[in-house]
Amino acid sequence: MITAPTWVSGPVRNVERVLARRAPTRVMVAVPRTLGFLGETVIHRITDPPPGMPASTPSPGLLAQVAMDETLLALVMGPNRFPRRADYERVGAELAHARLLFETEGWIDDPASYHRRPPDLVDPAMASGWAVGVRYRRLLFPSGFRPRDAEPGHDRWAGYEANRTAVATVLEHPGPPRPWVIAIHGLAMGYPSADFVGLDAMRLHTELGLNVVMPVLPLHGPRRITRISGEAMLSFDLVDTLHALTQGVWDVRRILGWVRSRGAPSVALYGVSLGAYLAALLVGLEEVDAVVVGVPVIDFPALFAHHAPHTIRLRGMEHEILGETADAVFRVVSPLSFRPQTPKEARAIFAGVGDRMTTPAQARQLWAHWDEPSIHWYAGNHVGYLWAGAARRFAVDHLRTAGFSVEADSAAS
Repeated sequence: MITAPTWVSGPVRNVERVLARRAPTRVMVAVPRTLGFLGETVIHRITDPPPGMPASTPSPGLLAQVAMDETLLALVMGPNRFPRRADYERVGAELAHARLLFETEGWIDDPASYHRRPPDLVDPAMASGWAVGVRYRRLLFPSGFRPRDAEPGHDRWAGYEANRTAVATVLEHPGPPRPWVIAIHGLAMGYPSADFVGLDAMRLHTELGLNVVMPVLPLHGPRRITRISGEAMLSFDLVDTLHALTQGVWDVRRILGWVRSRGAPSVALYGVSLGAYLAALLVGLEEVDAVVVGVPVIDFPALFAHHAPHTIRLRGMEHEILGETADAVFRVVSPLSFRPQTPKEARAIFAGVGDRMTTPAQARQLWAHWDEPSIHWYAGNHVGYLWAGAARRFAVDHLRTAGFSVEADSAAS
């Protein structure tokens, strides 16, 4: 992980502690953190940038995007979201239980054996919808996923009624079979209007002429269990995060089977942020023809530890919530536990040098694990790919090069 020298990071942390004491000043934490990023960037230009990253220029536009990420992080990390003392004890006990169970069953040594193959998806319900001027079809089916009875948090997860129905948005061309892209959204998305934009769906559908299906991940969109889409997936309840990732894999594998049953000659995965995590995990479990991921998160325990306030991080380590136990449990859903079955030349990554949410370190970690495939860095923050034309073009060009393109005259037929 990229860190600044002590003479840079120490004063920044001291200022953060003062500002974070009161809600009105909490967003001002973005100022010292943005200055910390500026210091890191200058240092890396003088020395050498981290492996897999270019030397970046700290332009006003880049710093503004960094400040945007840091402001949002400060807003969502308020004291009202901090765990209570009983939460530490419960979550710590659940993770200890999970680790013992997973070690006994051999899932940590063989993570693929943790993932049960879901049943085929046959005759799902179909509905129609309209968003951002586009008519689409809506795929609905009972997910059928339940954690094993012996797993911690089983009863709690089973009680999330809205999450039981799996949903996906479908854009399918008429006529003979053509390639499909399974596009997987990021955190807080899961609604057609957001997914069309965040996943560049219409460019995939019209410019490349592909069929596109966009699954709604667990606890997102109409499957949410709190007011905010996806909020519960990234809470302090790491066991819920584990189940959400496992169910996400289960649901997308069912959709992958449905796509293949419709005669798809080839299938690609495209994911951003949280969706990048699922896509990177899936290529270790299923053979797909191409994969491109953007601003990927790849290690949830490390990301939680990175963003947690200092006192929360220390208490999390004390209760074995962060550290060795969480790392062992999450091994069964870590993309870094699996070798990708997609050929190296068909893998690609794009990431932002100013991404303060999933951080460039996680993108570099996946890049190294994937044997250093093609990677594109843009000068922006976590969502900066939306207005970074070169990053969006990189993703489209990668799919085209991998054979995911239908000639314009065919696409219009």
